[in-house]
Amino acid sequence: MTLLQLFFTFFLIGLFTIGGGQVAITIMQQYLVDTGIIDSAEFFSMVAVSESTPGPIGINMATYVGCKLYGVFGGVVITFGTVLPSLIVIMLIAGYYEKIQKNNLVQSAFSALRPGVTGLVAVAAWQIIALAVVNVQGFTNSGSFSELFDLKTLAAYLVFTALLLFTKVNPILVIAAGGVFGLVFL
Repeated sequence: MTLLQLFFTFFLIGLFTIGGGQVAITIMQQYLVDTGIIDSAEFFSMVAVSESTPGPIGINMATYVGCKLYGVFGGVVITFGTVLPSLIVIMLIAGYYEKIQKNNLVQSAFSALRPGVTGLVAVAAWQIIALAVVNVQGFTNSGSFSELFDLKTLAAYLVFTALLLFTKVNPILVIAAGGVFGLVFL
């Protein structure tokens, strides 16, 4: 795939992504992994790095893919391809915002999009959790819990989730701890 083809692919991803970066990641996965451009393990490593770096995850992911495939210039081009649709739409809407803000058709469209976007975000979250915690390669038909789940990763997931949900620990510290855990124990 040429850089120009990848630019237009990410332009379309940016154009049709409604719901944020997690939705963009689901679409990127379907395109990049299913077409064989990168494998699923490499893709989810990219997701992990993109989630742990500052900034919007969809943009981080686009930059990472571009850099991985075409170097720094590719990262810049693919990132631009991802954000260009949003810039165009924002520029078009800005002039008409007052008129369309209270339009019933526009409000109905946004109401109809919410459940679909929620589903796409849930699918993306599940895929990340399943790849990180479920041990698909080591699973046999015995149905053993310890074969199905990577117990260290599952324990870390539960601890870090509990820290985020039930304490006031800064999420940045939890992300850093997760990175250290991955480097030391995995």
